[in-house]
Amino acid sequence: MAHWKRRGGKGAALVVSLAAHAAAVAVLLGAQVTPAPPEPPSVLVSLVEPPLPPPPPPTPPAPHDAPQSPVKAPKKSPSPEKPKDTALAAPRSPLRVTKAPVPKDVTPLAASPRPAPARVMGLGESELMGAATAGVGSGGGGGGAGCDMVRLLQEGLRKNPRARASLMRAHAATVSAGRAPLVWNGDWLRTDGEEGDGLSGLREMIMLEVAFAPAACRTEPMRGLVLISLSDGPGGARFAVGGGHWRWSDLLFAKGARR
Repeated sequence: MAHWKRRGGKGAALVVSLAAHAAAVAVLLGAQVTPAPPEPPSVLVSLVEPPLPPPPPPTPPAPHDAPQSPVKAPKKSPSPEKPKDTALAAPRSPLRVTKAPVPKDVTPLAASPRPAPARVMGLGESELMGAATAGVGSGGGGGGAGCDMVRLLQEGLRKNPRARASLMRAHAATVSAGRAPLVWNGDWLRTDGEEGDGLSGLREMIMLEVAFAPAACRTEPMRGLVLISLSDGPGGARFAVGGGHWRWSDLLFAKGARR
């Protein structure tokens, strides 16, 4: 009896074990297999260059380029002990004056002892009273007969406009004042601003007229002043030559200026 009970207990345990295994197999077979998720679609990727960075901000100005302050330093008041007259004070030149030494091989020239010539003043009506003119008297001023050199000289100079231009260039103020410049009184008189002795242009024209005049006219003795008019009418350009006793040929050999 006891033997059968032991055998019956083993059989029940076997049945329970089989039943458990069968249930486990049934569970495994009944379980559903979960499908794997599908793969995502492929994405097309392209490489693009990144944008350039913005330019750097401008650099600030240097300290020496900064605008100066409008505030000015106060001026120093002049010392009360040494007042300065600003109205009479001459401006100082920024240039320095340097004196170079004189080279030893240079010989200094002495100044000319001859003083500068004085300006020739014109003759007024009272001084010209009695002066010979063209067509007045035989020979003009007490000369010999048969030659009117004053008329010949006056007509020759009137044909040349340079004669009046030369006289007006040197004596415009004198002629405008109604006075006659004296250009020769034994020598050619100097005038300011003219090169050489006297009016160089007018002097040459007078000498040419005298040189080509007849011999009797050139040697004609004259006395006093002769008045030559270069234009008709009142206020015309005129000049005087002569003084004392002289001849027309003397004008051809005059050299310096008489003082």
